[in-house]
Amino acid sequence: MLKGLPAMSNTNPKIKTALISVSDKSGIVEFAKRLSEEFGVALISTGGTAKRLREAGLDVRDVAELTQFPEMMDGRLKTLHPAVHGGLLAVRDNAEHQAAQKQHGIRDIDLLCVNLYPFEETVAKGADYDTVIENIDIGGPAMIRAAAKNHAAVTVLIDPADYDRVLDEMAANDGATSFELRRELAQRAFARTAEYDAAISNYLGAVVDHDEARPEGWPRTFTVQFKKVQAMRYGENPHQKAAFYIDGNSREASIATATQLQGKELSFNNIADTDAALECVKQFSKAPACVIVKHANPCGVAIADTLLDAYDRAFKTDPESAFGGIIAFNRTLDEATAAAIIDRQFVEVIIAPTVSEAAQQVVARKKNVRLLTCGTWPEKPGPRLDFKKVNGGLLVQDADLALYDELKVVTQKAPSDQQMTDLLFAWKVCKFVKSNAIVYCRDQMTIGVGAGQMSRVNSARIAVAKAEAAGLEVKGSVVASDAFFPFPDGLLTAIEAGAEAVIQPGGSIKDKEVIKAADDAGIAMVMTGMRHFRH
Repeated sequence: MLKGLPAMSNTNPKIKTALISVSDKSGIVEFAKRLSEEFGVALISTGGTAKRLREAGLDVRDVAELTQFPEMMDGRLKTLHPAVHGGLLAVRDNAEHQAAQKQHGIRDIDLLCVNLYPFEETVAKGADYDTVIENIDIGGPAMIRAAAKNHAAVTVLIDPADYDRVLDEMAANDGATSFELRRELAQRAFARTAEYDAAISNYLGAVVDHDEARPEGWPRTFTVQFKKVQAMRYGENPHQKAAFYIDGNSREASIATATQLQGKELSFNNIADTDAALECVKQFSKAPACVIVKHANPCGVAIADTLLDAYDRAFKTDPESAFGGIIAFNRTLDEATAAAIIDRQFVEVIIAPTVSEAAQQVVARKKNVRLLTCGTWPEKPGPRLDFKKVNGGLLVQDADLALYDELKVVTQKAPSDQQMTDLLFAWKVCKFVKSNAIVYCRDQMTIGVGAGQMSRVNSARIAVAKAEAAGLEVKGSVVASDAFFPFPDGLLTAIEAGAEAVIQPGGSIKDKEVIKAADDAGIAMVMTGMRHFRH
């Protein structure tokens, strides 16, 4: 227990007066009715909320009557007044506070029910700047913070989901709430105002970032707010505690917005690997595609005319690694593909935009398999930020959404049309393989994947060894490297294995030597001008 923190308050004051002012009016009439009719609570309200409650037949006192000031400035000024904040902040057993209340006619407010102007939703809708600014709530956060600070006496509600819980406690405690509940609601209230302020700060920071006159380019303070949606049994390893937090404002198809249809609870590693698989398969839109991921790396990726064929080809890349893997699709999971997966292998997670009813019934034969839908996604994703945590800090960057700067053939031999198709396929896959990354492909199917090695030449060798272990032929394939070849040795390894075309960023001081090695071997090389490290 923190120093000076009481286990509970000895006094739980009865709720006699409530101030209600909400943007989200779901459930508010029923809540106010019970407060008034069952517990005799006097109701104070503002604007549209007061109107709604009166239409329901409730006796409501206007805040303007309490403050003796009318609402003004288009509603910007209505609750910022000592009659409101004094009633929320007054310490109930403090003689000086009570004297001030008596002198100035300030009445206790025992319950505050407020939710804020929909700032985040307004931004998400793409509203213009002036509309967004007008949806910054001032009085609401001020009241919430005042009530939350004085949670020894005041119950603060910001979420309609808590209405029944408060009413139940009042019914059990002669019209009062417990200190423990008030403290919990206060914490959540402060979390909400922090989240709200962060959203405003980040929005304004983003506006400033797009101003080319600003030399820094990034705001001085970056605030991140995520909501806990799952407490986990453990983290990356059993001795680590963990939880899953999401950006509640994200609308993009992702692991954070996915719906689980069946299976065991997602683990820490399930979520990380499913994210890797889904983000990779989202690169492909023109044909059915399948990505199989194991330990954050794609171990098999393929495109085909049907989803079943795409899965078959992805699985063939590395059947050993596919065992216990994560499978992601870019099309509706159908019955035939679901049956092939369930009959062939142990799988942790299957995720697709949608799942047919027949496919869902097939997967249900393996009740522990986690089956998720994520919805569809646009071919061109919108910009977003990427975060990497370090001890004591946070690295923030634009997400790596681009594919290449300019495709440039740098060798005497140009790739064939089929080779160029395969090169671009390999390049997309390579973006999602841990550096140093080498990917061999043929006919839009991965042949061998070398991931996460300290030496690029070793990644090239490992990818060949994995292809041979899977019974696949590297000869005649194309190869992608996520960064430039610092020396010709990595390229020569790929050439010796049988690769006939290569795609890489270029930019090494040894580029001329690398290009010469390709020319000497009679293979085609394409440079992209864009590196795709993935640490």
